[in-house]
Amino acid sequence: MIIEQILFSHSFLIQVFLGFLIGGLLVPFMAKTPGGFKKASFVYTLSFQALLTMIAFVGTVGFVMGEVGMTLSIVLMIVIWIVMMYIEIRRYKLIKIGNLQNGQTYKLLKGAFLKISVLQILLVVFMVIFKIMEAKGVISIS
Repeated sequence: MIIEQILFSHSFLIQVFLGFLIGGLLVPFMAKTPGGFKKASFVYTLSFQALLTMIAFVGTVGFVMGEVGMTLSIVLMIVIWIVMMYIEIRRYKLIKIGNLQNGQTYKLLKGAFLKISVLQILLVVFMVIFKIMEAKGVISIS
């Protein structure tokens, strides 16, 4: 019973996170000034890291309480988590140190923000589809 609640929480947080990522595509368009873009990026990064860490924590609790062995699927989730955190930290650092007063740099970083957001959405969607296919028995990774 408890493990089902944990898995539901994990799944729900992933759905919230996916919605957050999709909403994050609006950040470059809503920020009208370079300073506003830098602040919005900072808030976005903090929220991103908080949500992704919650997902990892609930997943870890489910892993431990469910007494599930370390499968290739779980390793893939861990790798995707690490990659997403790394990408997000790099994106924020680029925006933080970038000369946003230069119009060309500002435009370049806004474009990079969008491209990275799309990449992160694709990573999450890939993992969700992978887990659905695994649960339905279409694919099997051990």
